[in-house]
Amino acid sequence: MVQRHGSDLSRREETKMAQLDEAAPVLAGLSTPIVVAKVNAEKYKKLGSKYGVDGFPTLMLFDHGVPTEYTGSRKAGQLVESLRKLVAPDVSVLKSDAAIKSFLQEAGVGFPLFIGFGVDESSIAEYGARYKKKAWFSTANDFSEDLMAVYDFDKIPALVSLNPKYNEQSVFYGPFEGTFLEDFIRQSLLPITVPINEETVKMLKDDDRKVVLAILQDESDETSMQLIKVLRSAANANHDLVFGYVGVNQWEEFTEPFHDSKSSQLPKLVVWDKDEEYEVVEGLESLEEGDHGSQISRFLEAYRAGRTIKKTLGRRSPTLLGVNASYILLFLVAVLVVLMFFSGQGEEDRQPTRAHQE
Repeated sequence: MVQRHGSDLSRREETKMAQLDEAAPVLAGLSTPIVVAKVNAEKYKKLGSKYGVDGFPTLMLFDHGVPTEYTGSRKAGQLVESLRKLVAPDVSVLKSDAAIKSFLQEAGVGFPLFIGFGVDESSIAEYGARYKKKAWFSTANDFSEDLMAVYDFDKIPALVSLNPKYNEQSVFYGPFEGTFLEDFIRQSLLPITVPINEETVKMLKDDDRKVVLAILQDESDETSMQLIKVLRSAANANHDLVFGYVGVNQWEEFTEPFHDSKSSQLPKLVVWDKDEEYEVVEGLESLEEGDHGSQISRFLEAYRAGRTIKKTLGRRSPTLLGVNASYILLFLVAVLVVLMFFSGQGEEDRQPTRAHQE
């Protein structure tokens, strides 16, 4: 951890440091211990410069001497889960039911897990390395029939995907070559229906699919929960699209670019490119009460047939919301201050000239 001197820390930086202090003894007590060290960047400026540190506090992970900047959550619990995963093997080899149980307990609930029952380690080694920051990977060679019943597969090889955070599970029986395996892994990194929030928006950036986005008034009301179940069925039948939902009550700032509260009715559906464009199906933009399944099917049919209207979010794009918007506002304020400063300097320069002419 590279930091400034204690007296120069902001309140936000102090909070991050406190979270790291809380995580440090837990990390030190892991089966593969992770040692946390702090460096005063004011005193050791050359060291900070050597590793390209330009902000504070910066957390660098050294794995066998190779430095990598850690950019994940700084909350103690999530920090422990993330770092524990980064120092684990790309693919863990499990040789008993007890080993599988221990692996699941160690992995926790923060990330998706993949267990290859009867799958050769070499088949998933490449993906274990590629997606190491996003998921746990393992193979299991010796396991009981009871475990097959628990994870709902009836033949091998089978790659079981678990997403404990969302209580989701799916099975892939192959083929284990070509793009089929990686497609399954990439799609399983996200929940089947994605609740849109600051965390999942970041996750969506790494997925090249467009998002069928349901905009609700409140995610937690009964009608919305029933609609989310219908979206889940649609997602299972349309793997080339991501299905997500967001409530106005949960994240109004995000929904505003898609939803004019004066003229549009909720719930509504759009297809978002995760940037500044989205598409609507004329006449099927809002969902009426009744059979949501049929309405979503007609919406998808029209979308695939190209019967859509493209719209641009422009300056209201969700990609500019939240933290990024704060930086933009700060930049604009800074520009304004600079302009005012030089304007004042200009007035001072002109004033003596007029006095001399008089």
